Amino acid sequence: MSIQISLAAIDQADSIAEVLHRAFLEYEPLYTPEGFAATTPSAEKIQARWSEGPVWVAMQEGVIVGTVAAVSKGDSLYIRSMAIVPSVRGLGTGRLMLEHVEAYARKNNFRRMFLSTTPFLERAIKLYERFGFKRIDQGPHELFGTPLFTMEMTL
Repeated sequence: MSIQISLAAIDQADSIAEVLHRAFLEYEPLYTPEGFAATTPSAEKIQARWSEGPVWVAMQEGVIVGTVAAVSKGDSLYIRSMAIVPSVRGLGTGRLMLEHVEAYARKNNFRRMFLSTTPFLERAIKLYERFGFKRIDQGPHELFGTPLFTMEMTL
């Protein structure tokens, strides 16, 4: 079953919110309630992101199974809300999404990409490291009491 990555349409915000919730639900006990709420925003909050930067979706047989968004921060591109539903993890979806984000970053002359993640998202951290991201000391170091660290990749 192949995965296709494309720019999301604003009317897909409900499905994107559902993907985020499904992807992070198993980790909910490791987040503070406020941290989990920030990680799994409502469709209305997701719709507001269209004015902040691109949002992509990963589709499998017409169903959204993953998402990632990005925001310009000067000469850097901040990656946020990357999520893949558990049923398609391990199929290369995360790498495909990162490749699309990197292509966008290079096309738009960003000098680096960066993201924040929690130490308990071990599979995601391994993916980021394999892709070329390295941990840095830059914050933020927490999200409403949930620990975070930042990773970057120079382009």
